[in-house]
Amino acid sequence: MIALSNEEATASTLDSDGWLRTGDLCYIDEDRFIFVVDRLKELIKYKGYQVPPAELEALLLTHPEISDAAVIPFPDNEVGQFPMAYVVRKSGSTISQSAAMDFIAKQVAPYKRIRRVAFVASIPKNPSGKILRKDLIKLATSEL
Repeated sequence: MIALSNEEATASTLDSDGWLRTGDLCYIDEDRFIFVVDRLKELIKYKGYQVPPAELEALLLTHPEISDAAVIPFPDNEVGQFPMAYVVRKSGSTISQSAAMDFIAKQVAPYKRIRRVAFVASIPKNPSGKILRKDLIKLATSEL
């Protein structure tokens, strides 16, 4: 809640134009509709570029052999972080790691490419359906 009587709290919550700082990455289209792209704190920092995981997840979900997906930042000494995908295959699917990576690579800029894929039975989510990225990051980094 914004503390309007507290100038410091208000200044950290509202920008100079009166917009609420939500921590979301958004854009306004030509019809003045606002679209939320991703959470700023969830952006993957790859070689100075910012990669929104939700964009890659949405693309993965368009693949006919993928039923669910989550993308996380995987730590790397050379590039900072790179996109890693956890993928749930549809029943009977034989999609490989390289096929999943190639599917994305054909649709995005080079810095947004997924560089690692792991297959899982399900994507961990909270009761409201939000991906539990921290759990997946822990899983990925425990395998190092």
